Amino acid sequence: MPFCRINKITTWYHESDEGAGLPLIFVNSLGTDHRIWDDVIGGLGSKRRCVVFDKRGHGLSDVVPAPYAIADLADDLLALADHCGIERFAICGVSVGGMIALSSAMAAPGRVAGLVLCDTACRIGTVESWNARIAQIQSAGMESIADGVMERWFSAAFRHSRPHELAGWRNSLLRTPAEGYIATCVAIRDADMSAAAKCVNVPTMVIAGAEDQSTPPAIVRALADQISGARYELIAGVGHLPCIEQPDRLAMLLDDFLETLPDE
Repeated sequence: MPFCRINKITTWYHESDEGAGLPLIFVNSLGTDHRIWDDVIGGLGSKRRCVVFDKRGHGLSDVVPAPYAIADLADDLLALADHCGIERFAICGVSVGGMIALSSAMAAPGRVAGLVLCDTACRIGTVESWNARIAQIQSAGMESIADGVMERWFSAAFRHSRPHELAGWRNSLLRTPAEGYIATCVAIRDADMSAAAKCVNVPTMVIAGAEDQSTPPAIVRALADQISGARYELIAGVGHLPCIEQPDRLAMLLDDFLETLPDE
């Protein structure tokens, strides 16, 4: 099982077989781990080297003490790329993963060749909403937020027609360490990626789920409007995690976009 030590954090990661195309690093959302990308990577085939990892506080990576900032999480991503010997790459991030992708591009513009930003925004939620969620977890545990999170993550059709998958992703949320989850909530609460979005000077695709309740299409589109030349795509019938609900559609969009980028 692949682990590495980056920024004094034991980090779980996995690299697919190296292909000829530009490497692609995936970044997870809050309360999930690397498995949300499994079917997307399967849909891409073996064209390119793909890297997934569990960010600090999630999955099999270390839970380190708060505070976390988006810049810290971006630094972890760049350090992982160093560990893997990848100099130039594209990033696909969903939700907070999209924020991390933006921060990475701002910190290392010469290394990031393209961005795919799924269901994310310059600001996600409000200070009040994040503080309320944090307080609820502190008083009643992760179980107390699970059903509400499932409603925001997934479309009504998914919740009603795929109950066993819904239960599995709910289990995944509940296995996220509360300390890591809360620390990442604080990072999102305190983040404003407007400056980073305006600095982006690489090809970018911004994707929204039409039924996303966490980052509704209007605020995802507003992010796309702040990035010069960004391509905007709306996926019908999905919520916050198109990588789970419609991985084949997301893989097709990714493949189409990545084919426009130089291989190095």
